[in-house]
Amino acid sequence: MDVRSTDATKHEFSHDTVNVWWMVRPEEMRSITEGGYLEYVTEFEVAGGDMVEAHHHPSHEFYYVLRGRGTMVVGDDSRVVHPGDLISIPSNVTHSLTPLSEHDSIRCFTFAISDPGESSQY
Repeated sequence: MDVRSTDATKHEFSHDTVNVWWMVRPEEMRSITEGGYLEYVTEFEVAGGDMVEAHHHPSHEFYYVLRGRGTMVVGDDSRVVHPGDLISIPSNVTHSLTPLSEHDSIRCFTFAISDPGESSQY
């Protein structure tokens, strides 16, 4: 599972005034997203005791955890994720997300890049 965290990324100074934590370097994912398009951008919240059911789709999806903690499953890998984590979900790989606590939610920012020639599944 490709999870990148601001906790594990050293910041760099950019534009003379900005601290930047590169989660994905420029052009780094070009080969796996080239020919696709920005399919969507959302922010979502999963209530404690609920979950994002296991599913897959023909797009590269990215979750960025804003608040809360949860168990992310991507393919056969499972990992606890927390604020500052960016999870890269490959196209057509089954994935799910469950808050760690029945009493606390997890909130994420997400976006997807479609596979070339595919239409939105939403």
